[in-house]
Amino acid sequence: MRYAILILSAVSLAFAALTGTVATGPALAAEDTVRWKLASAYPGRMVQLGQLGKNLPKKLRAISGGKIRLRFYEPKALAPPLEYFDAIAKGAIDAGWTTPGYWYGKEKALALFSSVPFGPSAGEYLAWFYYGGGQKLMDEIYAKHGLKSIICGLIAPEASGWFRREIKTVDDFKGLKIRFFGLGGRVMQKLGAAPQLLAGGDIYPALERGTIDATEYSMPAIDLDLGFHQIARHYYFPGWHQQSTLLELLINRKKWEALSDTARAQFRIACGDNVREGFAEGEAIQVKALTTLKQKGVQIHRWPDEILAAFEKAWHEVAAEDAAADATFARVWKSYSDFRSNYKIWKDVGYLK
Repeated sequence: MRYAILILSAVSLAFAALTGTVATGPALAAEDTVRWKLASAYPGRMVQLGQLGKNLPKKLRAISGGKIRLRFYEPKALAPPLEYFDAIAKGAIDAGWTTPGYWYGKEKALALFSSVPFGPSAGEYLAWFYYGGGQKLMDEIYAKHGLKSIICGLIAPEASGWFRREIKTVDDFKGLKIRFFGLGGRVMQKLGAAPQLLAGGDIYPALERGTIDATEYSMPAIDLDLGFHQIARHYYFPGWHQQSTLLELLINRKKWEALSDTARAQFRIACGDNVREGFAEGEAIQVKALTTLKQKGVQIHRWPDEILAAFEKAWHEVAAEDAAADATFARVWKSYSDFRSNYKIWKDVGYLK
């Protein structure tokens, strides 16, 4: 039913909203069928992170009347997930289902389009991205590398991580081997931990072998499914490093530019629907997962104020260092920070405290 609704809305709105033209039946019929390989960074069965990507080809096929056909590939089927950036840029893979935060090593600024420590809620984040200059900046960065990215999903706040032992003071982070994502990993490093970035499917084996002592990954509904609670029993909140997380459809730029206006509009509409679905579903499914984890003996902790303050202090140091070292990061960081400062005027008067 939802795909039928998408078909009706897409044909009438795609061009009017996104290209300023009107899509007609004959124009669509005249297009060649788009057949792309879609490499996913997340297993297709994974709650939200994987399922949003696996369902995307179905939405696109429905919207396009069968003219856009993406074949979903599981992680590592075409390349290791952390190598998608280069593989897609070179054209070895057509597109990837991933997140900009994985590319900090390529372009530091891209991490700011994924999640930001002590960052905004979903509404504020999307407002900056779509209407505050974020999308233009991201497009410029990816274009330099022969890539095009469409924000194609959003998930709710994440947990702060799983630990084998209780963390009581900031000193407990010293020497801790922890899997950590994005800019939050730099914060962990500031506090003396030894962070490393692992793809989702590699985390449980690393915990099991003792290669890492702790990990953060996602929200309760996803973490429960991955079974981290079988090894690490201490689960911490709030996810100061990922209050909102954006997912992307990363595309080879030449392939993107070869598409018709109609097809590009259809990609944007499908991804817009994915953002809606990810946000709403993510907020709806956490309580059940938390209840289950508690029943399994997991100890739920909230970080004390002094540790949260240490995280935030370290984050400001990281942001200042990256801005000083990288002009592109500085430019994006200024855009993001200026928007948040202005948005606070509205937030303070428009929302309940």
